[in-house]
Amino acid sequence: MLTTVLLGLSTAVIVTALAYNTGMFVLSRRVARPTATDDPHPRRYVFLMACLNEERVLAESLRRLLALPRTDALVLVVDDASQDRTAEIVRAADPARVLLHQRQLPNARRGKGAALNDGLRYLAASGLLAGTAPEDVVVCVLDADGRLEPGAVAEADRFFDDPATGAVQIGVRMYNRHDRLLCRMQDMEFVVYTDVFQAGRRHVGSVGMGGNGQFMRLSALRSLGSEPWSDRLTEDLDLGIRLLAAGWRNEYCATAAVHQQAVLAVRPLVRQRSRWFQGHLQATRLVPTVLREIPGRAAADLVYHLSSPALLLLTSLLPLAFLAGAVGFLTDSLAAGHSTFSPYWLIPLYLLAFAPAYAYAHVYRQREAQLGWWRCLLLAHLFVGYGYLWFAAGWWAVGRTVRGRTGWLKTART
Repeated sequence: MLTTVLLGLSTAVIVTALAYNTGMFVLSRRVARPTATDDPHPRRYVFLMACLNEERVLAESLRRLLALPRTDALVLVVDDASQDRTAEIVRAADPARVLLHQRQLPNARRGKGAALNDGLRYLAASGLLAGTAPEDVVVCVLDADGRLEPGAVAEADRFFDDPATGAVQIGVRMYNRHDRLLCRMQDMEFVVYTDVFQAGRRHVGSVGMGGNGQFMRLSALRSLGSEPWSDRLTEDLDLGIRLLAAGWRNEYCATAAVHQQAVLAVRPLVRQRSRWFQGHLQATRLVPTVLREIPGRAAADLVYHLSSPALLLLTSLLPLAFLAGAVGFLTDSLAAGHSTFSPYWLIPLYLLAFAPAYAYAHVYRQREAQLGWWRCLLLAHLFVGYGYLWFAAGWWAVGRTVRGRTGWLKTART
C-alpha cells in the first residue's frame, strides 16, 4: 500500500514538473527584446566582489575586468578576512580603478550577503559616486572566478534604459567545461536553467537573480533598506524576490554571459548544491511576501519555484518506489508461475524519465553548435542522470537544517 502511494505521489510530481518545464520551454522560445528608448544616457558601473581566500582565481578575473571597454568602471573587492594573498593581489592591480575594503574578525566571515552589504556601505561613504544619481549607477555582483564576456556590460545596459528595470541577470557558463564530463554537466545545467527557465520567466515577470553576473540599479538596492542582501545561504534568490515585491522589474539578458569555474569532483559539487538547497528551504519564508506583494502569474510561478525543494525530495522517493514495485511484481510473477512483463512498458518509463532530454539537447546545441546534435542528445541523457546528485544534496541540506547548521559552505577553487 505504501509503495503504491509513494509511486502515485512521485509520478504526479514528475508529470507536474514535465508540464511546467514544457510550458517554460515554449515561453522561452519567444523572442523578447529590451524596451527601446529615444533618450538613453550613460550609467556608472561598479563591480562588487566578495572574496574569501580567492588567490587562485582573483588575479585573472581582475585582469579581465580591467580589460573591458568601460574604463570609467570601478571594481570594489571586499576581502572577508582572507588568510591568503587575496588582499595583496588587489593592491597590485590598478589603484585608480580597483578598490580594496578589508573586513576584520569577528565581524567578517558572516556570509556573502553581509560582505556585499558592507561593500555597499563602504561605497556610499567613500564619496566616489558623489554627483551621480543612484538610478544612474549599476552595481554588478561577480564571484571571484567570474569572467565577463567583453560585450556583457553593453548588452545588460540596454535593459536599464527602462526606468522600471531594477535588475538584470545574464547567462552563466563554465569556462573549464572542456576539461571533464562533470564540468560539461554543470555547463549544461546552467545553460538549461537560464535559456529555458530564466528566459521563460521573463514573459511571466518572475526572473530570479543568480550569485554571479547580476546587475542591479543602485536606487533599486537602496529601496530595500540599508541591507539589501539577506543573511540566508541563497542571498541572490532572496534579493530577486524582494526586488519584485518592491515593484521593480527583473530582466534576463540572453545575449551575454559570465564564465565561472566548474567544480571538479562530485563530493564538493554535492556540498555546494546542498548549500543552495538549504538556502531554498530558508527562502520559503518569503511565500507570504510573494502572495501579498507580487501579482498574478509571477506570484504563482515563484510559489512553485520556492516549493521545488519539497517536490524534489518527494521525487527522490520515486526510484525506491519503482524498485519496491519491481520486486513485488517479480514475486507475484514467480508465485503465479509465469511472467506478465511486457517490453512495451519500457516505453512510458523511458518517456517519463528522458523526454526532457530532447529539449535540453536542442537548447544546449544552440550554445555549443560544434558538438553536433547526436552528441548533445547523448550529453542530455547523461544530464538526466546527473540530476540525481540533487537528491543527495537535498537530503544533506535537510540534515544540516535539522541539526541547526546554517554556516556558509564555501566552494574551494582550483
